[in-house]
Amino acid sequence: MSNDPRYVAVQGSEKEPLPQAVVVGDPPADEEFDVLVQVRRRNELPSPLDTLAQQPRDRTYMSREEHDARFGADPADLQKVADFAAAHGLTVVRSSVPERSVTLRGTAPAFNRAFQVELKMYEHPGGRYRGRTGAIHIPAELDGIVTGVFGLDNRPFARPRFHLGPIAEPAAVGPAVATAVPEGFTPLQIAQFYNFPTDVSGKGQTIGIIELGGGFRTEELQTYFTNLGITPPVVSVANLPNGGTNNPGTDPLDPANPDIEVMLDIEVAGAVAPGAHIVVYFAPDATDSSFLDVLSQAVNDAVNDPDVISISWGGPETTATSQFQTNFDQVLQAAAHLGITVCVAAGDSGSADFPLNDPRRPWDGHAHVDFPAASPFALACGGTRILSAGNGALDEEVWHPAPNVGTGGGVSRVFGLPSYQAQANVPNSVNPPGGPGRGVPDVAGDAAQESGYVVLCDGLNFPDPNHVPPLPPIGGTSAVAPLWAGLIALINEKLGTRSGLIQPALYGLAPALGAFHDIVKGNNGDYRAGPGWDACTGLGTPDGQKLLNLLSVAPGQ
Repeated sequence: MSNDPRYVAVQGSEKEPLPQAVVVGDPPADEEFDVLVQVRRRNELPSPLDTLAQQPRDRTYMSREEHDARFGADPADLQKVADFAAAHGLTVVRSSVPERSVTLRGTAPAFNRAFQVELKMYEHPGGRYRGRTGAIHIPAELDGIVTGVFGLDNRPFARPRFHLGPIAEPAAVGPAVATAVPEGFTPLQIAQFYNFPTDVSGKGQTIGIIELGGGFRTEELQTYFTNLGITPPVVSVANLPNGGTNNPGTDPLDPANPDIEVMLDIEVAGAVAPGAHIVVYFAPDATDSSFLDVLSQAVNDAVNDPDVISISWGGPETTATSQFQTNFDQVLQAAAHLGITVCVAAGDSGSADFPLNDPRRPWDGHAHVDFPAASPFALACGGTRILSAGNGALDEEVWHPAPNVGTGGGVSRVFGLPSYQAQANVPNSVNPPGGPGRGVPDVAGDAAQESGYVVLCDGLNFPDPNHVPPLPPIGGTSAVAPLWAGLIALINEKLGTRSGLIQPALYGLAPALGAFHDIVKGNNGDYRAGPGWDACTGLGTPDGQKLLNLLSVAPGQ
């Protein structure tokens, strides 16, 4: 805590060391790194839930110019941060009105003095990181101007939400077939099961994909899509100033290599909406600073102008600082005003949202929801297991094959119940008992390895029963976010407008109208599926064509 009366704490910036972390020294005194400073909006942004019509077809979205002029940063505020930086020996690397941010570069001693912190190097079972304890402090004259400071601490926050683990038993299309390794389904087969529209391709749409590491090889994507019998979509990498690059590895089975996540996201979205332009936004790492920065750059990207954004990364709500969640949520609100739908994976560790017996971040035995899926302005995507499909019949259950494995879902302890869930019968949070809050997820899709996805990554095919050891299909709610992103692109093309914050329209559809397959079997640990919305699979899995038809019809028709 700063004892200097000229300084005040940044609200919600407090951090504690990771479990079992020990201080091993100071950061190198001559090593420079970047810190992201977020500032307030020029004017308060109204909630999209208060200003947007329920149905996308009835909405008028802000232009980027209008948003930046009214709700971007005041240049005077950015200048005050720049003056503060100069007074403390820090360099301004980048300043942005739309993103409301200033990126500063300097050494640990300089940042210690500037923000009244004491940075240390920590070691813990997951590795080494630069960290701090307590709050970040800023000069009193910046109080109310600065809304968050990120990057002083570089511990990873988010993890990819794909699943590659033991297989229970394969799913079946038609009669059950007992095999050691399931054959898996292509995204085209999954789209067929969910009756996605077939007279559209996503033409004219741009799907942005957020990646916090890893990479892809264009020639491998060409092979994958060609083998599916479709024209490969246009896939490009956004040119960002954040240091993130397309950096594919060589061994997809290496836990430190997130290439499977990258390839899964592109292959699913690209197969479902091959006419769309897919733009990948890479961050340099999985810290909260990089995550916030890359999302803000994607939402404010006037060059590629994404219509839909897919995020398959996240972390337990309780492991994120409130300054991070607040600032991230504000970017998602801006996306809603611009008409951008943001699809987010709900997590792969059941209602716990923590893997079991993970020494890096031990589970506390309680239920948690995943962030950023917990934000009311993210379309939270949960997971099912397809038990059988064929002849127009689809049988699914909650994806939950083992303790602390399966679809995330539950009730947020940070975000309140949004108006679109007022009639959804969202329960109070459990384990421990708590109050009402934002229910997660909103929707669902196939996420089980037993009914998993066919993926090509770094020269390996998933599944491959002949590999040693045999390789299963890929699962995880990571697949559901790009699946829904692809579906939204198809819907947008047909509607001729952006869907944006689509939840009010989805929750407004009566279940009897058949836009969703209601999942009533299974649980994710602390929550059980049942008729209507539930904290395992939300409203259910989509019937894409029926959903499009209902969104296309004006009231009274």
